[in-house]
Amino acid sequence: MNPDSILVYVGLDLVGDGLLKLPFVRTLRANWPGARIVWCAGKGPSVFAGSLRPLVAGLIDETIENAGFGSRVSDIFGHPLAGRHFDLILDTQRRFATSLAVRRVRHRRFVSGAAGFLLSAGRPAQAAKPRSMHAQLLQLVAAAGGDPALPGAPLTLPAETCAAAAALLPPGPRYVGLAPGAGNRAKSWPLERFVELARGLRDAVPVFILGPDERDWIEPCAAVPGAILPLQDAAARGMSPSPVLTIALAQRLAASVANDSGGGHMLAAGDGALVSLFGPTDPAKFAPVARRLAVLRAQDFGGSAMEAIPIEAVRAALQSSMADAAPR
Repeated sequence: MNPDSILVYVGLDLVGDGLLKLPFVRTLRANWPGARIVWCAGKGPSVFAGSLRPLVAGLIDETIENAGFGSRVSDIFGHPLAGRHFDLILDTQRRFATSLAVRRVRHRRFVSGAAGFLLSAGRPAQAAKPRSMHAQLLQLVAAAGGDPALPGAPLTLPAETCAAAAALLPPGPRYVGLAPGAGNRAKSWPLERFVELARGLRDAVPVFILGPDERDWIEPCAAVPGAILPLQDAAARGMSPSPVLTIALAQRLAASVANDSGGGHMLAAGDGALVSLFGPTDPAKFAPVARRLAVLRAQDFGGSAMEAIPIEAVRAALQSSMADAAPR
């Protein structure tokens, strides 16, 4: 099927959800470059109409927010999708009653993983639900007749954001990103090991990606000889740090190291090599989608806490990633 119009129905669409779904959006556009893609958030606003909107320019053509369906057939009347028709509907959520409601929108083909693809016009070769959200979304692409293995369509970032990233990380040096933070610090590899890793870099400049909740880490990171803290530099220059700027910075990095965190997903979106560190969380479910990904699990070193991951293993994985990385 080569659809001219695609409706993608999602539930929550906050910043974390958007970062997780961004590789899926890129895969959609790679599969159906000429289709009009409408992104529909059922529960509240969509980050793709807000802070992450610049990331999906050319990937999503229209975003609809607060479009939740009720359980009655009459609820479709007066709905933002009433009277519209789509060649293909991809229902990304798995609540059966909601899928029944979404299916009332006029369409040629409906694909949903709810109840084991019971309502779906197509099924993937493997219908069992994967643990990874990204793998679940790729099942929908396969069920719709697409190729989930296609390289994702490139991100087209705003020119002014790319210029800001170039001013913060000028051409010439080889940069290595280090993102020591995480929403829950139990998911963070010890800061002193990130600092030690940065001090041991040869022929590369350490770049610390620190968020607003990591102000107490600025001083020890800035004390590393030659280290750059671009988001703090951006704020000092009157620029507005944002996820879009972080991804633009990531496009200038040869390789990166990050915890299981939003920062890790932003670095992965830059399409560079990434070493991803996991402790209490499961990489099978939460690992970012990167062009070249190395995952290190605390469990592989005899523990579940992040401290179990030895610096020697991270250094070796980073060196391997840098050796294979293409020039940026």
